[in-house]
Amino acid sequence: MELVVLNTSGKETGRKVTLDETVFGIEPNQHAVYLEVKQYLAAQRQGTHKAKERSEITASTKKLKKQKGSGSARYGDIKSPTFRGGGRVFGPKPRDYRFKLNKALKRLAKKSVLSQKMRDNSIKVLEDLSFAAPKTKDFINVLNALELNGKKSLFVLPEANKNVYLSSRNLPKTKVMNFNEISSYDLVNAGEIIFLEGAVEKFQENLKK
Repeated sequence: MELVVLNTSGKETGRKVTLDETVFGIEPNQHAVYLEVKQYLAAQRQGTHKAKERSEITASTKKLKKQKGSGSARYGDIKSPTFRGGGRVFGPKPRDYRFKLNKALKRLAKKSVLSQKMRDNSIKVLEDLSFAAPKTKDFINVLNALELNGKKSLFVLPEANKNVYLSSRNLPKTKVMNFNEISSYDLVNAGEIIFLEGAVEKFQENLKK
């Protein structure tokens, strides 16, 4: 399985990169993808929600009416959940929503997304990118050349590149990440995935560990 390497003008360079069939050509496992995306989104939750229960309400504890003989229901104090301003029954409490997934499943999830993206022709390989200084206009020119303007795109770098990152930061539909920072959510969320040439081999090796 091979992909042609494109230059920053969107033209073919004549070079090709070989993609590992065990990473980009497997039968996608949708449940594995679901679990890792769920884990990612769960980890984003603050979990600081809180509602007061009956014992936490500040109010009188006096019994509202006598227990028997009134002809209506029995009442305790004004903090009862049946009254306005009373405590909430089984209300939310602060909690941590994170949960663990094993590494093999997370690797399978990434491979599944990449394999599906390959089937959809949504993966490109771009020659290694570098800017002399941060400049959003230069990055937009690359997007236009690759026909990505207006599309959600994820650029995968072989190593940290501050100028490339800063050049893309103001573009709401474009994300730039190092090869070892990417989750299945990032891959699913991107309409097009653009690997820099030097990142392909590193990314594949990272998924084989």
